[in-house]
Amino acid sequence: MIAPPDEGDRVNILLVDDQPENLVALEAMLEPLGQNLVQARSGRDALRALLSIDAAVVLLDVKMPDMDGFETAELIRERERSRDTPIIFLTAADRSQTLANRGYAVGAVDYLLKPVVPEFVRSKVSVFVELAKRARQLERQAVRLQASEQAARELAEARADLVADLEQKNRELETFSYAVSHDLRAPVRRIDGFSRALLESHAAALDDGGRRFLGNIREATSHMSGLIDDMLHLAQVTRAEIRRLPVDLSGVVETTLRTLADADPERRVEYVVRPGLEVEGDPRLLRVAVENLIGNAFKFSAGRDPARIEFGVVSAHAEPAYFVRDNGAGFDMAYADRLFTPFQRLHSTRHYPGTGVGLATVQRIVQRHGGRVWADGVPDQGATFWFTLGGGRDVAREASAGM
Repeated sequence: MIAPPDEGDRVNILLVDDQPENLVALEAMLEPLGQNLVQARSGRDALRALLSIDAAVVLLDVKMPDMDGFETAELIRERERSRDTPIIFLTAADRSQTLANRGYAVGAVDYLLKPVVPEFVRSKVSVFVELAKRARQLERQAVRLQASEQAARELAEARADLVADLEQKNRELETFSYAVSHDLRAPVRRIDGFSRALLESHAAALDDGGRRFLGNIREATSHMSGLIDDMLHLAQVTRAEIRRLPVDLSGVVETTLRTLADADPERRVEYVVRPGLEVEGDPRLLRVAVENLIGNAFKFSAGRDPARIEFGVVSAHAEPAYFVRDNGAGFDMAYADRLFTPFQRLHSTRHYPGTGVGLATVQRIVQRHGGRVWADGVPDQGATFWFTLGGGRDVAREASAGM
């Protein structure tokens, strides 16, 4: 039993015969297919019908007055809209091979002799019905694809405009931040200079409270000066042009650690540096990023005896991930999203001085190289900071075999 098709999925089957009883018989044969059966009682009626509908197949009687089936088929083939419409000839008048050949010559797909077997006719017609449905589905898919492509193009254009606008606003904001920070330096320095002069020249005239207040002013201006310097540094990092050259990360780490150790010779620090780690990137910016990460590890491992700092590389999703690990203060992972936000700090400045801009600077530098930076830690058990440099060709000499 054939299930009734969805109303919107029906196709047209054109039945052409000058005898009403033949049309009724054809309708009875094809009704189980559940399609739209359109009747035409002459060749001219058939041509008029094909002006307004598309037919999956035409069942066309050969012997008709005024215009026979062959003439009708030739005119159907001449019209652009119906040029490829399948035609099945039906005839009971002439069984000669000559007429059958003529039918095929004008583009018939079949030539059936009456009386026809209903199941046979349904089987042949159903093939063209399915082909028409497939063609309709392909057309719909093509329209949807075209609409999707157009929507994708419009979305891409809108996104490009948005990105361009955002980049422009970022440039304006960076320029504004740089200008403000630069203009703040002079008054802060004057405040610090006058307070220092007041302490040096009029200390005897001040009591302990006055000297303490001036000391607080100088401490605050020193902190403000550090913030301004860091803001300027962050703006410069964002604006600087990237130059891609070979950079010896291992060498930068070792130099930074030696400098920090020389500045605080009382501390015991053990460090492990994976040798021969080279990347391709901007030497100045990558040095700033590494110095910030190693400086953080050195600062937050104060109080550990000995402190331990490690620099190395592992493979992360087919790209090298470099890391700086320490056994210091660590942090609560619940606040990890604040680590790379400027001026956000997870530890008191009383114990660990700083402005909270260093890690934001690291993130800007890494992102400008096409990479990403993240961290994990445990309070009082240390932290590990990871970064990749996806924008360039990363090379890890001697380390690649162990990744």
